[in-house]
Amino acid sequence: MRQLRRSRHRFLALLGTAALALAGAVALPGTARAANILTNPGFETGSLSPWSCSGNLGSIVSSPVHGGSKALAGAVSSSDNAQCTQTVSVQPNTTYSLKGWVRGSYVYLGVDGGASTWTSSPAAYSQLSVSFTTGASQTSAKIYVHGWYAQGTYYADDISLDGPGGGGGSDTQAPTAPTGLNSTGKTSSSVSLSWAASSDNVGVTAYDIYSGSNQLLSVSGTSATVSGLSASTAYTFTVKARDAAGNTSGASNSVSVTTNAGGGGGTGFKQAAPYLYEGWGDPPNPTTVMNATGVKWFTMAFVLDSGGCRPSWDSSRPLTGGVDQTAINQIRSAGGDIVPSFGGWQGSKLGANCSSASALAGALQKVIDAYGLKAIDMDIENTDEFENEAVQAKILTALKTVKANNPGLRTIVTFGTSTTGPTYYGNRLIEQAQSLNANIDVFTIMPFDFGGGSDMYGNTVNAAEGLKTKLKSTFGWDDATAYSHIGISGMNGLSDQQENTTPAIWTQIRDWSNTHHIARLAYWSVNRDRSCPGGGVVSNCSGISQSTWQFTSITAGFTG
Repeated sequence: MRQLRRSRHRFLALLGTAALALAGAVALPGTARAANILTNPGFETGSLSPWSCSGNLGSIVSSPVHGGSKALAGAVSSSDNAQCTQTVSVQPNTTYSLKGWVRGSYVYLGVDGGASTWTSSPAAYSQLSVSFTTGASQTSAKIYVHGWYAQGTYYADDISLDGPGGGGGSDTQAPTAPTGLNSTGKTSSSVSLSWAASSDNVGVTAYDIYSGSNQLLSVSGTSATVSGLSASTAYTFTVKARDAAGNTSGASNSVSVTTNAGGGGGTGFKQAAPYLYEGWGDPPNPTTVMNATGVKWFTMAFVLDSGGCRPSWDSSRPLTGGVDQTAINQIRSAGGDIVPSFGGWQGSKLGANCSSASALAGALQKVIDAYGLKAIDMDIENTDEFENEAVQAKILTALKTVKANNPGLRTIVTFGTSTTGPTYYGNRLIEQAQSLNANIDVFTIMPFDFGGGSDMYGNTVNAAEGLKTKLKSTFGWDDATAYSHIGISGMNGLSDQQENTTPAIWTQIRDWSNTHHIARLAYWSVNRDRSCPGGGVVSNCSGISQSTWQFTSITAGFTG
């Protein structure tokens, strides 16, 4: 993923840059302070009330859920979209933030008569987010979630409307902070919590559970189970009480819990995800590739800085609404998913350009929120990131932050290697990950561009074994656990240095990866997964003789 990246960034530089302008000052409405004013937002009471669903098509289910133990199911019919609504009191001329986690085919979230948003076909829970501003005399708002006609049952969970409640501020007294927060149990993917009840002058209506600054779920009682967490990972939780007017208490005491190890001591994370790049190399239709090969995941390249620590695709294409989102929608509609890759060999990178770890974490969070991500990949290369230990630490700290704020998120770092394992800077990256307690799920090496090595299978295996040895010595893991944190990202056909990974060699690498139960297998790139014997190192074919999508088909056989 190196020399070819140089050429594609030179091409992008020729496209020029967009001019930026500052708008004039305008009068803005009041912004709602963060407090979820919905009642029964996570459906943890086990009943719909006060939600109301059209056609009696709404019900409470125990699976699938996003948080807690309950969620809403809307059984859409051919004549009814199973719309579920809740009307709440609001304050005039105030901006509110509406968010919710949904899954299913075509799910909508919005406010009656106002703003709305939707997603096409998330196979797992994906977060929708939209804001709206109340009118000058508006005192109520009807929030809704619904599916689409004849598209099957949708699910919704942990819906929040952040802002002050109505009533003209007659109740301004916040509840007391919850006390005695403690963990009552844990597994490799969940933590159970309990706490003492808060008091309030009117009455506590909900408790909001947080990890860092991220609200995970809301419940009506004094216990909750947070699910979807990563194995062998430390989390810190707090709880806040909330009343009907939207007044929120201070945070409870914090409690830190490390989840149990997964089966076999590993992360339980397995991913076959070849790179797909919409900005270069005659990008194929992902649905065509999926139907032909059975692959489900793609690594989407590359999220870069568009100036001011703002993420965009290749520093030039919009984060949402462009060709990249179109491809992602197609992948998810076909039952797959994506992991975005941040960085690469060249270009304006967020890791190098964001001023601090917190700023970088904020940029990563924008992408996580935009696509409801399950995993992110930081492709750390070149002198500005990989060979800069301070930038390495910044990236790892940012990954630690977003992982703590997004339970269940998997974090991947990708970097170059020698034929015998990590180089000096690769070793430093691993050592800093340990010292910072960054909880990285997968350390992915790129075993190519070794300098003309002819034995690509042997070199790849030796590099992976060297990585395993380093992970064992740094983290104190056994062989199985170390393998379960390893990823391999090769280069199909001819590499920049004329190394040749043939389909037969890639099959050997895939089989070795399955035998040793590593976490991730990828290659650069699907754009090049086409035949052009004698074509050299180019963007839209492999330079060798092969079947169309042959490397992707081989990769799809990775199961870990």
